[in-house]
Amino acid sequence: MTDALLRLRFLAAACAAAACLVILLFSPALRAAEEAHAEAETGEHAAEGVDWQSWTAGNELTNTASLQRGAANFTNYCLGCHSLKYLRYERMAKDLAIPESQLAASLMPAGAKATDYMISSFPADDATAWFGKPPPDLSLIARSKGTDHIYRFLKGFIADSTKATGTDNLALEGASMPAVLSDLEGVKKAVFAEGPAGHDGRHVLRFEQVAPGRLTPVQFDGFVRDTTNFLAYAGEPARLQRQSMGIWVVLFLVVFTLLAWMLKREYWKDVH
Repeated sequence: MTDALLRLRFLAAACAAAACLVILLFSPALRAAEEAHAEAETGEHAAEGVDWQSWTAGNELTNTASLQRGAANFTNYCLGCHSLKYLRYERMAKDLAIPESQLAASLMPAGAKATDYMISSFPADDATAWFGKPPPDLSLIARSKGTDHIYRFLKGFIADSTKATGTDNLALEGASMPAVLSDLEGVKKAVFAEGPAGHDGRHVLRFEQVAPGRLTPVQFDGFVRDTTNFLAYAGEPARLQRQSMGIWVVLFLVVFTLLAWMLKREYWKDVH
């Protein structure tokens, strides 16, 4: 009876470890399937308007190429105003497999060292005078607001002549940040319908292009996803190593459980 009970416990532990391994290995595929389902649902309700509140970033921290593109996007379009005060250039280059030559030539400002933190050189006094307040540090923005919020914010700029910047944002009404990506996306305006939901109590029926950008909608969407993905990495750089290590830990537990069971059988065979 004791031996049978131990076997059941071993099988339960092995099943639990195998389930954890399956979740770790196949969670990206499951997430992609969920996103495809969400897109299909959005398409079914397209006639009802633009469901921008359901836009999801779908970031993948295991996609090194996406993180590299996102790092370039951030340094070229965001670092002029926003800092990442907890991330060093050399740490970013090591984690994202960026060669030192490319780091110095394309991702670091003139005079910066690889050991420097990613700090904006924009004077706080000038930022306050121009925008009303200094641009926030974005080191932990993905952890505090979530990647979906960042994605909706970067894609949510609309033309609004009543605002000082000439634009407003669906995800953050009254944002003091101008549409710095308008040269890529272009300028769009939102057509609203009166209703209980949506921006400012209104539901977005559609977007209308006012001025074209340098990127197609699909290309701009990829740009925003890569940038969001990089900000998710910047919020917790150690997450990359932790996720890859987790798979090996689960495998070790499976093998160790099997060895422990075999050792138990060897010790108890004479008793039974």
